[in-house]
Amino acid sequence: MHNTLEQVFGFSQFRPGQEAAISAVLAGRSAAAIFPTGSGKSICYQLPALLLPHLTLVVSPLLALMQDQLAFLQRHGISAGSIDSAQSRDDASAVMARARSGELKILMVSVERLKNERFRNFLQQVPLSLLVVDEAHCISEWGHNFRSDYLKLPDYQRQFNIPQALLLTATATPTVIADMQAKFNIAAEDVVTTGFYRPNLNLMVEPVRGEDKRRRLVEWMNARAGQPGIIYVTLQKTAEHIAEHLERSGIQAEAYHAGLPHDKREAIQKRFMTGQSNCIVATIAFGMGIDKSDIRNVVHFDLPKSIENYSQEIGRAGRDGQPSDCLVLANRDSLNVLENFVYGDTPERAGIRYVLDEIKASAGQGQWEFMLGPLADQSNIRSLPLKTLLVQLELRGLIAPRYAYYAEYRFKYLLEPEVLLERFDGERRDFVAALIQTSTRARSWATVNFDAMYAQYSAERSRVVKALDYFQEKGWIELESKQMTDVYSLLRSDFDSEDLSTELHDYFTRHEQAEITRIHAMLAMFASERCLGYRLAEYFGDHNAPQQCGHCSVCHGQVARLPPAPELPALVDDNFTQLCGEFIHKHEQHTGSMPTAERLTRFLCGISVPLFTRLKARTIPGYAALEEYPFAEVRSWAADHLPG
Repeated sequence: MHNTLEQVFGFSQFRPGQEAAISAVLAGRSAAAIFPTGSGKSICYQLPALLLPHLTLVVSPLLALMQDQLAFLQRHGISAGSIDSAQSRDDASAVMARARSGELKILMVSVERLKNERFRNFLQQVPLSLLVVDEAHCISEWGHNFRSDYLKLPDYQRQFNIPQALLLTATATPTVIADMQAKFNIAAEDVVTTGFYRPNLNLMVEPVRGEDKRRRLVEWMNARAGQPGIIYVTLQKTAEHIAEHLERSGIQAEAYHAGLPHDKREAIQKRFMTGQSNCIVATIAFGMGIDKSDIRNVVHFDLPKSIENYSQEIGRAGRDGQPSDCLVLANRDSLNVLENFVYGDTPERAGIRYVLDEIKASAGQGQWEFMLGPLADQSNIRSLPLKTLLVQLELRGLIAPRYAYYAEYRFKYLLEPEVLLERFDGERRDFVAALIQTSTRARSWATVNFDAMYAQYSAERSRVVKALDYFQEKGWIELESKQMTDVYSLLRSDFDSEDLSTELHDYFTRHEQAEITRIHAMLAMFASERCLGYRLAEYFGDHNAPQQCGHCSVCHGQVARLPPAPELPALVDDNFTQLCGEFIHKHEQHTGSMPTAERLTRFLCGISVPLFTRLKARTIPGYAALEEYPFAEVRSWAADHLPG
């Protein structure tokens, strides 16, 4: 273990917690490593992967995280690969071939990849030593970034006979840690936490009124000219406006958010990593996987979403151990915008009812097939809450996921069909002949007909897919698949759709309230009269941090009294038609019905749902016109003005 650390990674000793986590894994036990951002979690799987006999499978929520870690592994001569949606099919096949041959030590994938039929077929054929779950707090419904697909990971571990798991995260409260531990059967002594206190981070909270924030930001940045820094904002348009404002004030800055084209985001990130660009104004889309050690300051121009998000975002500063400044320009101005984001993830009760009716309609078949995109459109539920809804239905014993498959496979012959056939004899030749004969050929592409293969040749779908993969590997065909379809078993359909949709809507509303409480817990921490470093560590269950760090704004005698949000003009009768008229008209045209008060509120507060994409709602006058108002206030105003 120590030799590998020195010879491969070039370190003479372990950092706190690393040795305990690695020793547990090498002794054949499952473990969890809960270290602050930038404390070297990755080595806890990278080092064991070299010493374990078989492949280590790493599940990560983000492409950026995978690319960063892959680059690190390749620099150290470690055989690693990833399979992701940005790759060509040939690249993915090449990675799988390396894994099959035993050449690959580490394979990184997104959690969604495990629903892919071809990938699961492949995993059944490869011996695996270790399942690594990166950002493991995503498995907990009580975590700040719950990902419903993560809930299935313990089942996948059993299904693919992976003897042990290693969970990695930087942001887990005691409740979340207990949840992770229970789901993966990890012994208490194999949960390694190193504390959340970062002595080199100077935590500052300054109460600043909305109209003074830009001026204060420019002062702050001028005092730190040339230092690498990140400024976090909530909205994409704010990122653009603040970057422009800084540029006009003589401070070079670039905006970064999810609305930019992929190649532009990559270029901005690259410039920042190489030091050509020092100031990024970003939404939370930026930062995951940013392993730049010399970020000297992080500013929250807008409030973060939660204490967990705050911890993760400031954790990108000072990874080299040098002092770094973290500033929150705090007031209550953007509180409604933050809360409105939370309301956006609560599905309408009618949408939940639609999904339940779809399940009931499939009762005769004993299984339910759907494509996520169209189901999100038809139910008007965003895809993330829709996935959460499906998991809730699983947990209630109504449905169980069987597999996901591409509805359509098509291939292009790179050999003439006759030449392909000559490579086989006996039963295999008959099978290939049947595949050629049943596939419908249009110009250059042939579409596979699975039903005909089963009817004429009793060939199971999995055998056909396996054969196509083999042909592709050999370079005989070019293969394409599309339209991912999920197949669930229906375990029972005797539920009352009306009652259950109410119960599930209540579940989402409770979740919504928990998120709102999380926002207020963060405000309470920022306005604290106790040391900020201690309060932050305490939130994550770490009671060993100094009670007075000596380098936060509270320890400097500056308790933040947050100014209240400015009074907003009262919502009056006369502008209802002006704000909502065109939207109501388009909604009626498109759906044949009036929008509900709930839907109207989402439009006025700028909270997108699938229907709004079809209506091109962003281009309709009134969209997001009331985004600074509290959701509940807008809803009751809209309800008062709707007929009936």
